[in-house]
Amino acid sequence: MTDTAQRLLSSATAAFAAKGFHGTTTRDIATGAGVTPGAVYVHHKSKEDLLYCISKVGHERTLELVRESAAGDGGPLGRMATLVRNLVEWQAANYTSSHVVNFELPALSEEHRSDVLRLRGQVEDEFRRIVDDGLQQGVFDVPDASMAVVTLLSLCIDVARWYRPGGRLSAADIGEHHSLMALRLLGAAG
Repeated sequence: MTDTAQRLLSSATAAFAAKGFHGTTTRDIATGAGVTPGAVYVHHKSKEDLLYCISKVGHERTLELVRESAAGDGGPLGRMATLVRNLVEWQAANYTSSHVVNFELPALSEEHRSDVLRLRGQVEDEFRRIVDDGLQQGVFDVPDASMAVVTLLSLCIDVARWYRPGGRLSAADIGEHHSLMALRLLGAAG
């Protein structure tokens, strides 16, 4: 990726986070990247294409992190604690891009949204496998595994909505807190 293309993605991410997709103009993106508005179209077909690139890369990175975290040792308890801790810390540390990736999804075209939702489904599958393992082993106790997964994902993803550096807790502190809360939510035995 060229330096200009990277600057455009960074500028678009900052603008979408600050103003929302629909409130951002290509002029805003170009100005933030230090280029003319026409340069946006040299690198991307449209403003929506920029959002798709940001969303796809963000979801691919999230899926990679989730898979690595879920593959660890420690049985369902350890794997879930690690998964939630790592995902929450990543969401907080990357709150600007995470906000765009998670909350500007409706602005994507149907084709692009379907592609991103497929990646989201794979993230959800990783959580579901751990929850199912924990239920089968008797270390989790929830009345509805599907709702537990949705709640866990919300717990992790929503951090990008409110987290800002310099607060009372660091990204790592919040990750640790949320990992403990996730296990409580799952009725973890032991």
